[in-house]
Amino acid sequence: MPRTETATSAPTRRARDAARPGPPPTVLVRPGDEPTAATLLAAAVEVMAASGYHGTSVRDIATAAGTSPAVLYHHYRSKQGLLVMLCDRGLDVLIEATEAALDEAGPDDADKLRAIVGAHVRVHMESQRESLIGNSEIRALEAPGRDLIVAKRDAQQRFFDRVVRDGVRSGAFATPQPDDASRFITTACTGVAAWYRPGGATEADEIVARHQRIALDAVAHRP
Repeated sequence: MPRTETATSAPTRRARDAARPGPPPTVLVRPGDEPTAATLLAAAVEVMAASGYHGTSVRDIATAAGTSPAVLYHHYRSKQGLLVMLCDRGLDVLIEATEAALDEAGPDDADKLRAIVGAHVRVHMESQRESLIGNSEIRALEAPGRDLIVAKRDAQQRFFDRVVRDGVRSGAFATPQPDDASRFITTACTGVAAWYRPGGATEADEIVARHQRIALDAVAHRP
């Protein structure tokens, strides 16, 4: 005979599902996102940050979201599509923060460099899991998604290139290799995501300040 649910089994299951913790929140979820799609996106961040893209299956993501692979495929075309969205939205967060910092900075070239370094470092500390995925899994991207992400990454680099070159032209920075200095700065700032530990011995503000000083040294700032 077919199995039948007891009178208490369905409410018990719903209560158990409600009590099950969902994936940690992520800055990549936007206010207008459909709830299930948002939960899947947050689950993808959680699982990929821990296991990497190739070490993560669609079932792993669905399980972390408390749903099934079929539901995931209803919202996302593929695991690759999810990775592209993670990287794309992560770069949007970074670019928007950098643009805002640059808009608020004064006309002084050193202030502009401090501002964008501060924005870049803070995003990589505050969105550490997302940054690690974006930085390490770009190698797993396929065209055309890879082309989109590389273009946005290059757009972020151009903020630094422009500020450093402007500083050299004005005489505020004396580095004879502005492009090398610019890449050195962004690489150092990006690397924070790999070693930063919330609650560690060094406060976030001090980490930002140190990177700002290192950046000014890299461009041979002339006070």
